Amino acid sequence: MGSTEEQRSAGSGRATSRDVARLAGVSHTAVSFVFNGRADGNLSPATQERIREAAAELGYRPDPVARGLRRRRTAVIGLVTDEIASSPFAGRLLRGAMETAWDSDHLVLTVDSGGDRAKEDAAVAELLDRRVDGIIYAAMSLRRVRVPEGLHRTHSVLANCVPDDDSLPSVVPAERAGGRTAARLLLDQGHRRIALVGGQDDIASVERLRGFRDALRAEGITVPKEWIVRTGGEISGGHEGATRLLDGVPADRRPTGIFCYNDRVAAGALHAATRLGLTVPGDLSVVGYDDQEHMAAFLDPPLTSVALPHRAMGEAAARLLLDAIDTGRTPPATVRRLACPVISRSSVGPAPIR
Repeated sequence: MGSTEEQRSAGSGRATSRDVARLAGVSHTAVSFVFNGRADGNLSPATQERIREAAAELGYRPDPVARGLRRRRTAVIGLVTDEIASSPFAGRLLRGAMETAWDSDHLVLTVDSGGDRAKEDAAVAELLDRRVDGIIYAAMSLRRVRVPEGLHRTHSVLANCVPDDDSLPSVVPAERAGGRTAARLLLDQGHRRIALVGGQDDIASVERLRGFRDALRAEGITVPKEWIVRTGGEISGGHEGATRLLDGVPADRRPTGIFCYNDRVAAGALHAATRLGLTVPGDLSVVGYDDQEHMAAFLDPPLTSVALPHRAMGEAAARLLLDAIDTGRTPPATVRRLACPVISRSSVGPAPIR
């Protein structure tokens, strides 16, 4: 009886590995070496190239089902999320994970639980029943999470969250470093009176504030307590916080720069500045966070923002998971922090001279 691949291809008109072997003038085993990752050390580079050229000419692709049966794998990884599908950043993280998996001949099966714990447990159980090779669990916002039941029964990695029992590896933004970066954008333009608006008591808010304080402390600057205005994460909170800092305050006593918890807060701060007759960045510089798609670049002025590395998180989580699948070894339960890049636009300028 022929191989599973040959049986599946019979009568379909699809090229088989034996067709490739005949065209390249090599053995069937040599073709298997190339497409199973065992060619180095067994075949010369010239032979490998000849086999790949023959495969390309014939339009040959290895049968993933047959290969999965040989390796006892399905070439599918699961991705379980809480509410990420409703987030404006979802596409970036999912795209990063999916393209990284695709490059390693894996598909990604995604399930959104809507934040329902019972659904999360059921989703993990369903993915395990389908014998996925591993699972990524991703959260909409950075936080500690309860590890869904069953996640420890396979290779698993968390993205944009950390496990409450510190039992699994995770990939998250370097939020404290991001806060330092945001403050430095203002400091490097000569600003010394800098306030922070927005955020609450979540991990991201706390870490961004720590980084903000780090950068100012390094310059010998103490931020007045009343210049840390915690007003949440929405446009209304940004407007409220900026108004509190700026309205009726003499120019020599108000901040010249504001670091906002996110771009929505920054949008509110920009609106407050306009209402009070202040120009940005002439009278006031504003830095956002998240680089929210369809928002940051379209504000007036376009917003300088510290971007969350959503795509990079998806890529890194998938790569970590695929490496674990390939080696059969679970990675250590460490937290990998990814840099938050700066997206420079027009809302930051030199500190006004007063």
